[in-house]
Amino acid sequence: MDKATWRREIAARDEIIRRQAEEIAALKQQVANMQREIAELKALLKEKAAAKDAKRPVFSQDYSLSRQERQRSRRRRKKSTGRKPAEAKLHRVERTDNIYPKGVSPRRCELAREQCAWRLEDGRAVYVRYRIFRERGHEELPRVFGLRNSRCEFGLEIHVVLAFLVYSIGVSIDQARAILAFFTRLELSKSQADSLLNQLAADWEDDFDALCQLVATAAVLYIDETGWKVGKRACYTWIFTTLSHVVFLCGKGRGGDVLDGILPKGFAGIGVTDNYSGYENRFSKHQKCWAHLLRKIISLMLRFPKKTEYRIFFERLYAIYRAGVCYQKDQRLTTGRSWRAKLLQEKVRRLCIEAGQTVSKDLPDDRQRFLRLQNELLDCLDNLFVFVEHPAVAATNNCSEQQARPEAQARKAARTSKTERGAKRRSIITSVLGSLRRVLAEFTLKSVLEEVGRWCEAGVSRFREQLPESRAGPLAALTSA
Repeated sequence: MDKATWRREIAARDEIIRRQAEEIAALKQQVANMQREIAELKALLKEKAAAKDAKRPVFSQDYSLSRQERQRSRRRRKKSTGRKPAEAKLHRVERTDNIYPKGVSPRRCELAREQCAWRLEDGRAVYVRYRIFRERGHEELPRVFGLRNSRCEFGLEIHVVLAFLVYSIGVSIDQARAILAFFTRLELSKSQADSLLNQLAADWEDDFDALCQLVATAAVLYIDETGWKVGKRACYTWIFTTLSHVVFLCGKGRGGDVLDGILPKGFAGIGVTDNYSGYENRFSKHQKCWAHLLRKIISLMLRFPKKTEYRIFFERLYAIYRAGVCYQKDQRLTTGRSWRAKLLQEKVRRLCIEAGQTVSKDLPDDRQRFLRLQNELLDCLDNLFVFVEHPAVAATNNCSEQQARPEAQARKAARTSKTERGAKRRSIITSVLGSLRRVLAEFTLKSVLEEVGRWCEAGVSRFREQLPESRAGPLAALTSA
């Protein structure tokens, strides 16, 4: 190798060494910068940690052992219930009423005790003092209409109005308090409002149990469920509706154990539900909701207006449904109802010409839904026209769905139950109020108070009075019809 070649190789090597030296110098500078940044960050973290450290405690009192021993020797004071003494509230009294035993002359009575309570009169809150007399020589005291017990400070009408606003109208407890304050000038704290609802639920718990028993012996039972929450736990609210009663079960799962807890084994009534599989084999006769079935084909028809097969299918299916409704309302039919139900079943069978085909995931979504609907119609063919054979049965589950709408609206507004106790309270109050709405000629505050007042005087509600009669047999009404 000649000298020129050696010189070129040495020059190339020197160039490489020079570049590597420059890279090493740049890396050293980066390392130095990073070490400086790390030191600054550590110092900053120490400052933040020192700022968030707990400050040294400063004791303004004597916590010595001798002082603690002196405190133990003292008598522990009873925890306050939060109530003000009656004497401190006498300045609010606007009226004084004397309460005497029924049928006893006031001359034969003596004052037994006094009680003050807030009442709603002519749309405004009034603080009333009741002077309760008893007959001389007797211990029994007369009841004050609208007061739960001798310690109650609020009339029953306030309980009912608050419950109606929270559970029927769907406002929050704070909003219900604001409404009462605005219209009646009654100021309630949140704890007082919560306590009033708890008291009402406790008073109506036996009536709620009676409603559950009445539902279990109904001739026709409409069932639906909607989503709910208890705290962060997702669950359901079940609605059981009859002609004159409704039962809400809030905070439950969607399994069959809920139905097991309400319906007895071998339930002899007719159930009207949607196509949820949990309802299968639960009833002596089962009517599937036509509204759910028609909505599915209506959805396809509206989403795909250019596909005429969906519109034609809907028109024919709806015509079959209308024919069934006409047969149901025809009072001239007696023995021919079963035959007409079979005739309508045959029409449905002929309409669903593609039923039985395997629904492949490769098919378009609308096609899959159309085939599933036809399969569903044939699978529940025996449960489509029970309303034709039994005219007292509705073809849809709309009555339970209407009861579920306020619950769905409350869920969307995030006004669900915070605890299991709150879910139970909601179940009791909504069930009793909903049942009163169905049985009273006029669902007003006056009619509700008159009905509940009658319960207090009789010692039993109308729902518990109906229990012996309901055990006669759930299908008695349908059989007699």
